[in-house]
Parts: sequence; structure tokens; C-alpha cells
Amino acid sequence: MKDSPIEEVNPDIESIVKGNTAFALDLYERLKPTENNLFFSPYSISLALAMAYAGARKDTERQIAQVLHFTSGQQQLHQTFACLEMELKAVQDWSGILLRTANSLWPQTGYPLLKEFLNLVNNYYGVVVTAVDYQKDPEAAENIINAWVAEKTQDKIQNLIPSNSLNELTRLVLVNAIYFQGDWKNKFDNTLTETAPFWITSAKKIQVPMMEQQETFGYKETEDLQVLQLPYVGNDLSMLVLLPKQINGLRELEDNLTLKNLANWIEGLQEREVRVFLPRFRVSSQFQLNETLIAMGMRDSFDENKANFSGMDGRENGFCIGAVVHQAFVDVNEEGTEAAAATAVGMVNLCLSEPPLPVPVFKVDRPFIFLIREKITGSVLFLGKIVNPEESL
Repeated sequence: MKDSPIEEVNPDIESIVKGNTAFALDLYERLKPTENNLFFSPYSISLALAMAYAGARKDTERQIAQVLHFTSGQQQLHQTFACLEMELKAVQDWSGILLRTANSLWPQTGYPLLKEFLNLVNNYYGVVVTAVDYQKDPEAAENIINAWVAEKTQDKIQNLIPSNSLNELTRLVLVNAIYFQGDWKNKFDNTLTETAPFWITSAKKIQVPMMEQQETFGYKETEDLQVLQLPYVGNDLSMLVLLPKQINGLRELEDNLTLKNLANWIEGLQEREVRVFLPRFRVSSQFQLNETLIAMGMRDSFDENKANFSGMDGRENGFCIGAVVHQAFVDVNEEGTEAAAATAVGMVNLCLSEPPLPVPVFKVDRPFIFLIREKITGSVLFLGKIVNPEESL
């Protein structure tokens, strides 16, 4: 496999990736109280909300920027997102993995969106614009949008927009979809996969299919934590597994999951031979993110009396966000990983995501956190935790 064509990352891209990662960890902090498995795509949510941000003004604009950690002006931000998308596309073109994103706008038939807004999201996000009729048949509109999402995610994301979520007040839905499929650079031999215990808590264990291999990987160990980087073909995308040393150590790991610590763990990885045990798992998650985003600071966006998305239709009290829904899926097995996610933002007129070292053993037999990230830009595409690998198998 040839080396990456990307020689160095634009500083603007580094800034936006740092902001996207900060948002990812902020959102994880809000979603982590679940006792179940968790998986989402912060990248998909950031992209969908960036398109909404393109039409936000005044306090609404300021609050979205604060929550999403957008630090540059509107024009530069969207240009940089477009550059980031181009670099991720270049990774797919040379690396042998599939990494596809798609954006779409679904306005009410005949609703007059500003030409400037449509030009911006088309130029920088490559949106497909399709008019639908929410007033006459919102159910048909739901079905059309959901079918588009399913097609863009290889049918892994079904029914992103729940039944009866859209109504005659809906005027616009902005959607992002992302799909990833990559084989491991070093595949697991399925003849070595055996049933083994996985400790959900120190007092409760289950039996799961545990994959095994011994290879050279990026590895770091601290007093409380083991970190492993499992690369996909092309060596650019990888899964980063954060494994607490204590069975009941997930809570402490979550408390320490900061931007600074994550950067230090990644920078501290060293190539060495590691004996790896990793459970097969499959997880799907679905979220309605309204209350979460409001709690994070996007208050005005959902308030019919305060929202200002005049950059979309020219009216200060025209739009507010009615709903932000997100769905994600991941399947990890001996061959590699398949992951997909989609985010929809529904806009409505009125409001109703040295010497030889001993070979370390990295045995993932207890709850852990994992990320799928692109190495060159540092983009965190997916983030989650596994409490019970059997939960969704």
C-alpha cells in the first residue's frame, strides 16, 4: 500500500478537528450515564449542525459556535469543513477502506430559502436538495428521507426519522450520513476465536466470542490504563481502545477522558508486540438530542421566541430547530469493522447528537471505551463504550 498523499495538515483543519474532538468528548460526557453500550458519530453530528449554523445569526449563532467549539468565522469554517472532507475522501481513494459522507437538504415544496444559503451549503457541503411536501403528506416525506439515509449507509441506518416526527409545521430537514468499512491491517484468525469470560462488573461475568492475535501495534500503558491502536488497511484509520486495568475502572476512565489526556495517550503510543484479546461486538444506538444540546448551551436554537436562523430564509423569527435525531451502528469482527451513522436536524416555523520488553497482554474482558479516528487529521469519526458485548449480538 502506498504512503498517504497528504503530507501535512492545514492549520485551519487542525483547529476544526480539535474543536470537533472537544465537542465529541463534551457530548460523551452528557451521554455516558447510560448503563448500556453507547455508540455515536460526533463527526456526523458536527457536520449536520454546521449546516444549520450556516443559517444561524446573532445569539443563536454564538451559542452553536460555543457548543460545537467553532472558533473561526462563518466563511472560513465552512471552507475548512470542505477541505477536511476532501482530505478524508483522499484517504479513501488511496487506502483501500470505504469512508463516505453525504449531505442533503429537504425543504418544504415552494418554501423560499435564500439563494446565498443554498449556494453556501452546496459549495462547501455538496448537498443534494430535494423538495418534499410536509404539509400534505409528512409521512411520505419521512419515508423519502429515511430511504435516502438507508441507501447512503448500506442499509445500516434504518428509520432515522421516527414515525410521526415530521408534521405540517416542518419546513426543512438537514441530514448528514456517514459510512465506514475497513478491514484490519492484521486480521484476526477466526480459528483462534474462543468463548471467554467478559466481566461486566467485578461480580458479574458473561461468556462472549473472544478474538485473539499477537502482532505489533501502537501501545501505551499507565498505572491505571492500557491503550491499543488497531490499524485498518492503509494504516491511516484505526480503532483506539482505552481499557482500564480494573474491572470497575470505566467510571474513572470516563472522568479522565479529556482533550489533553486523549492527546497524551495517542502521542505516547509506541510500536511493540502485543497479545490482543478483543470481543466481537455489534452495537446500534439512537438518540433524540434536543435536551442534551440545550443543556450544553444551544438554548436559543430550540426556542421559537429566540431562535434566529435568518441566514436560511431572511426572517429572524422564521425557523427554530424542532428536533435533532442521531442513529449509529458498528459491527466489529475478525475481518474488520463496519460503522455507519446519520444525523437529521429538523427546522420548523414554530417549535412544539531498549532491552527487549515482555509481550504485554491486552485482554479486553471488561468494559472499555473505543474511538475510530483518522490519523493524519486526527478526526474522531466514531466514539463509544462497550459495557456488554452480547447486548446487541
